[in-house]
Amino acid sequence: MDTPEGPPPQRLRALPSRLTNQAALTANRIVDKALAQAGVRRYHYALLAALEEYGPASQAALGRRIGIDRSDMVATVNDLAERRLLERAPDPEDRRRNIVTITAAGRRQLTHLDRLLAAAQDEFLAPLPAADRRNLIDLLTRLIEHHGDKRD
Repeated sequence: MDTPEGPPPQRLRALPSRLTNQAALTANRIVDKALAQAGVRRYHYALLAALEEYGPASQAALGRRIGIDRSDMVATVNDLAERRLLERAPDPEDRRRNIVTITAAGRRQLTHLDRLLAAAQDEFLAPLPAADRRNLIDLLTRLIEHHGDKRD
């Protein structure tokens, strides 16, 4: 991003890590704006997507799967439960644990969110033709898979 004072130094503009971060900031802004149209946030979408794809699970397992901190997970589940987009019930095998399940309304909401996010992806990737988009996704996927979950 250029400032009124001009572009950053060339050595910064050539750093893949900085470029990736700048692109992520823009992508997050576009996605957040799209999801706000439905009154939800990225955690809401991630949780509904995980439940739809993998089925019922404990809050703890869902949090680990989608990378949501425990306290954020509780707030997200509470919010979606209040909206009747998911249900939670005590696990019959361990009453201390809740099992979370997506509802029919949650599936409908997820379909709506998928459309909003598809439009957001198109907005973010607007300057790239389809082949470049596929290549970008492949390259980013390879980087993520190579580095795994190395959060040090």
